[in-house]
Order: sequence, then C-alpha cells, then structure tokens
Amino acid sequence: MIGRKFANIVRLAASYIILIVMAVVALYPALWILLASFRPGKSLYSKTLIPEQFTLSHYKELFTSDVYMFGTWYTNTLKIAVFSMLIGVLLTLLTSYALSRFRFKSRKTTMSTLLILGMFPGFMSMIAIYLLLKQFDLLDTHLALIIVYAAGAPLGGTLIAKGFLDTIPRSLDEAARIDGASNFGIFIRIILPLSRPMITYMALTQFVGPWVDFIFAKLVLRTKENWTVAVGMWDMVNSQQNSNFTLFAAGAVMISVPIMILFGFLQRLLVDGLTAGASKG
Repeated sequence: MIGRKFANIVRLAASYIILIVMAVVALYPALWILLASFRPGKSLYSKTLIPEQFTLSHYKELFTSDVYMFGTWYTNTLKIAVFSMLIGVLLTLLTSYALSRFRFKSRKTTMSTLLILGMFPGFMSMIAIYLLLKQFDLLDTHLALIIVYAAGAPLGGTLIAKGFLDTIPRSLDEAARIDGASNFGIFIRIILPLSRPMITYMALTQFVGPWVDFIFAKLVLRTKENWTVAVGMWDMVNSQQNSNFTLFAAGAVMISVPIMILFGFLQRLLVDGLTAGASKG
C-alpha cells in the first residue's frame, strides 16, 4: 500500500516537472521577444532578460520609418489572411460535407487522392504554381496568394473536417428533411452550428498561414509595396549591416496581435458549438 502511494507521488511529481519544463520551453522565447521589443538599441544580445529601460520607440519606428513600409506590409498581410481564411474554410467545409454526407462513384478515390496529395510538401508544386501564375499574369499580386492559400486549404483540412462531420448524427439530417429542408438548408442550419469547434480550428490555422509564410510570398511578390510582413521583416535582418533585431522583435509582437484577437473572438465557439443546432425548431 505504501509502495503504491509512493509510486503515485513519483508519477505526479514527474508529470508536474515535465509540464513545467514544457511551459518554460514554450513561453521563454515568446517572453524574450516581447521584452526585446521594449529594449533600447538594436542589438540581439542583452545581459538581462528584463530590459533596464523600456521604450516604445521600436513600435513607433515600425509605422513612421521611411526605410520600412511595415504599415503597408501589415495591411497587405491582413487582407490576404482574411480573404484566404474565409474562402479556404468555405471550400474545406463544402468538400468535407460532400464526402461525409453523400455517396458517389469516385468518393473513395477522391479521399485517397486528398490523402496522397497531403503527404507531399508544398515545395514540390511551387515552381509549377509559379509558372501558372505567370501565365495568368498574377505574379506580384495579392490575388495570387489568396487563390493559392485558399485552394490549398482543402488538401490539408478536408479529411480532418470530414472526421468531425462524421460524428454528427445523421438523424438530425433526416429530421430536417422531414421538415422539408434541402441539402443546403441542412448544411446551413444543422451542420455549420454544430461544426463551430472545427471551424474555429480551421479558421485559426488558415489565418495564421499568410503571417508566417515567407518562401512562397517572396517568390511571388516582387515590389516592396506588395510585400507581406514575413518578407518585409526578413529584409530588416537579412544582412550584418542591417541588424535591427529589436525592431524585428517589435514587428513579431505586432504579428501576434490580430491572431490573439481572432482567437479570443473564436474560442467561445469551441464550447457554444457543441450543443448549438442540436434541437429542431
């Protein structure tokens, strides 16, 4: 009996230690970037984690500098992220709904194709996409990024969304059909309300993508006015003569602001969507 209690205490202590280590590993880089954005100067190195003096000059410089166009890059990225999120989530939902609720001849083939295509990294298709965009005269445009990001969303999210939709009882669909609802009506009134947790997940992942994507944005966008923040911030620190690491840290903090706002707005849906729409009106 004593040995079992001791083993439980050891397991509990080990669990807490592991959780503490994971928390430190996850939070320390974010805390370092946040504090570095308030540190005077441009150096990456600092003797202490907490700055001896705090300044907001880096945030001011981001939006007032004649060298950097952070405000323009920020607006560009926000526009691309919002439109690619809305279109990408819609395409993923429609695709997963069709695969979950309908039975057609090429259904299994379609799912297998999505699974296989999802295994390949996006880098493999980058040159082909570049040539297509060039043929359609879409290079150096934000529309090109929106199309690619939104069209790529079903590849990564359809099977996940389908698995979630499969858990929604079909009896709800049948009850709605008895009341005269069409497939589109079932999708809007039954499926979407119950899918809010899954929609939240897809919206967040789709929204974050344009903020952190550098390689494809750098390949497509050529003029400085059309850059996204990832490309623009790379330009801040791409050479030893231009080591604005504290300014880079301030830009990184600004990138997290819309993501946190969206998460704060959507996280309520994670709970509300579990029961919404489950009863017939």
